[in-house]
Amino acid sequence: MNPQPLKLYNTLTRQKELFESIHPSYVGMYVCGPTVYSSVHLGNVRTFLTFDILYRYLLHLGYKVRYVRNITDVGHLENDADDGEDKISKKARLEQLEPMEVVQFYTNNFHDVLRTMNMLPPSIEPSATGHMVEQIEAVKELISKGYAYESNGSVYFDINTYQSSYQNYGQLSGRVIEELINETRELDGQSEKQNPLDFAIWKKASSKHIMRWKSPWGEGFPGWHLECTCMSTKYLGTHFDIHGGGMDLKFPHHECEIAQAVGINGVQPVKYWMHSNMLTLNGEKMSKSKDNSILPDELFTGQNLFLTQAYSPMTVRFFMLQSQYRSVLDLSNDALQASGKAYRRLINGLHYIKTKTFSEVDGVGVNEKHLQDIKTAAQGCYDAMNDDLNTAVTIAKLFDLLKKINQLQLGQIQSAELGEEGFNMLRTTYVTFIEEVLGLKEEKPDAFELLLSELLTIYKDAKVEKNYTKIDEIRAQLKQIGVVVRDMKTGIAWAYEE
Repeated sequence: MNPQPLKLYNTLTRQKELFESIHPSYVGMYVCGPTVYSSVHLGNVRTFLTFDILYRYLLHLGYKVRYVRNITDVGHLENDADDGEDKISKKARLEQLEPMEVVQFYTNNFHDVLRTMNMLPPSIEPSATGHMVEQIEAVKELISKGYAYESNGSVYFDINTYQSSYQNYGQLSGRVIEELINETRELDGQSEKQNPLDFAIWKKASSKHIMRWKSPWGEGFPGWHLECTCMSTKYLGTHFDIHGGGMDLKFPHHECEIAQAVGINGVQPVKYWMHSNMLTLNGEKMSKSKDNSILPDELFTGQNLFLTQAYSPMTVRFFMLQSQYRSVLDLSNDALQASGKAYRRLINGLHYIKTKTFSEVDGVGVNEKHLQDIKTAAQGCYDAMNDDLNTAVTIAKLFDLLKKINQLQLGQIQSAELGEEGFNMLRTTYVTFIEEVLGLKEEKPDAFELLLSELLTIYKDAKVEKNYTKIDEIRAQLKQIGVVVRDMKTGIAWAYEE
């Protein structure tokens, strides 16, 4: 199965393109990681989930993938600009900590959140401070080739000189350089720069700046954009397959990455640029300035001002997968509650089909309609993923397969009616896409085990008179978390609500 080729939306060309790796069977993928001065926020989590899905699917297709995701632990200034204080240095000063204490604490937090969300770790996770030599050498190279200049101890990338050679600054983000110049005229007072569009690749450290390194231009630290250029090319080469990140990084971060890499190596660094869209809360963009952002832990514990209950990590993962990664996704109680119910229905089917075995029955033949339904849904899973990772449609196809699983579970059809081929295709596709590709795992609600155990006790103890009022109460509580109990006469068969 999987005759349709994988197509991915390339931000650089603004169209879906057939994915063909530069080196057959091998994929090099770089994703911009977090700046570790605060807890990772949900918008970042969605971005990392997008590329976790891509990583998983490429592995499923048989590619050997080198997935590089960096840690920014120096150089990211406030407001993503070329002035202001380093975010980590500022946090360290305010908390009276060593900068690396801040880095370690929030790196651990980042890893904990992604592990809780069942995301695979990258192949390599380099840090900016661990690649200072490479960054200083890159600055030297850009100066020697005329694409950068030193000014008062800082070094800036020369946009005018670069444009005269390549004419492609702004290509990724769709920005027109003349418009950018008009937008930045108020910065003309920054006398260190020859052009307001020029950006720092090395910054002179003020006397109060904690994080600083010696360089040919004096003590300072690298510009934020430089680290990704240096680390991506070091581990993936001067031209690699995929570079990913959030929409907010297209400009200026990724635009500057391209300019630096082309300036140093003379070639476009990336074949496919991919960007995930933003996460909103009740219809509004999440923002610290608006005081409407929720951290993952606050979502998992329910300790926030915006939602009425806690939501489990797998519910949140499933919720995010119900929208294609390039579309805006709105977080709300209604959406999360619906996702919780739908997730539990899928997992109930998973729990059942993993333990079910095929058995032949005398006189029962293959029902061609059932078999064709399974083939169509299974192929639909691949078609959806091959269409720019459309996880929303993939999930819809899994629910088509779930209908057959529920029919098996409730005794409405027998496995023999599917035939051994159909049954194995049903089980393999369902389990593989839920666990391996979508990265979902079984995670029952806390209340589920207790309530079901109590119900089982009432029914299994023949000496206890049945308290039907109590039974109805328990069944009502189970229904609230999406569980419908059926077939009370023959023991207990339960199924997540359809």
